[in-house]
Amino acid sequence: MKPYNHFSMSATVRSFAKINLGLSIGALRSDDFHELRTVYQTIAIEDRIRVAVEPGRGIEIRCQDPRVPLDESNTCYRTVERALVACKARRRVLIEIDKRLPVAGGLGAASANAVAAMLALEHVLGKRLPTAERLRIAAEVGSDLPLFVIGGTVLGTGHGEEVYPLPELPVLPCVVATPDVAISTPKAFRDWDLQDLNPVAGKATRVGSRGRRSLPSAAVKLTRVRASDRIVEFSRRLSVWLTAQSQHRSGKALSGVPAEGRGRAEIQLLDLVHTGIENDFERVVFPQYPELAEVKRVLERAGAFYASLSGSGSAVYGLFRDRKSAETGAVRLRRRGTSAVATTTLRRSEYWKKFLVSSF
Repeated sequence: MKPYNHFSMSATVRSFAKINLGLSIGALRSDDFHELRTVYQTIAIEDRIRVAVEPGRGIEIRCQDPRVPLDESNTCYRTVERALVACKARRRVLIEIDKRLPVAGGLGAASANAVAAMLALEHVLGKRLPTAERLRIAAEVGSDLPLFVIGGTVLGTGHGEEVYPLPELPVLPCVVATPDVAISTPKAFRDWDLQDLNPVAGKATRVGSRGRRSLPSAAVKLTRVRASDRIVEFSRRLSVWLTAQSQHRSGKALSGVPAEGRGRAEIQLLDLVHTGIENDFERVVFPQYPELAEVKRVLERAGAFYASLSGSGSAVYGLFRDRKSAETGAVRLRRRGTSAVATTTLRRSEYWKKFLVSSF
């Protein structure tokens, strides 16, 4: 990256990625978003964001990755623009993005960048916005942003923008595979609406105000109950898991998951896995991109006790019992020509502890 030159105050922060521990797609809403339920989990792979300010006006974005927009469409631009207003500050801002995460890979990279840029700006200005204000700004810019205001293990509801901190999962080894495949999230939603499980699949569609083809009003009525049932079922499974965590904390044993010979980290994650959580996007993405399904199988054969598509993809991850097994899984994927890295999940306390890299 080029130096800041005359920019006098700056901060460099880490912009961590996320994975989805289950993702349930519900009914299409009147605002052309789908109702969602998911458990977000931050992980220890990152981009780096540098924010610098000087007297003046305007926002400039620099990034060497040609796929990253440098104008007002960039989520960093939009959060910083709003944060300047909220902080009642008039400054010229430079945002430099050191891109290490895949673009549009289902890891929330652009969303994490935007929140990181907003928080770095606060640090440089010496101001701290209330958490509620941070969440408001984040939700205005995009569905995945608010989770990065919290970090760790987070419940996402609404269309993903309503977030609630969950009991923390212990740190677990994780392999993140990033196949060279581009997945369109809007198309994945359209495919979900038109899949064979839908009794009105293939009928005429209208174009929603946000550019998503949505089902005609009659079709929405026919499918709303079925879609809502998926959301209710996901919520029930999560409730079972949260109840199990309460029982563990109170010293009661949870039937069905024997503790003998297993570490607490494994038991806690297995409790969640055993509820039957899954990512609904796999139903429409895997048939079109069988190579992603094969990546999941490779992770499972390598010892992952849970593997899944993250978001709508194309990233696929696996959770492992130990670091050595995770590293072996990553090596197997790389030998097959798939980019993969062994990392860990990131608890909320570590997320914030490691957030700031430097400032001057």
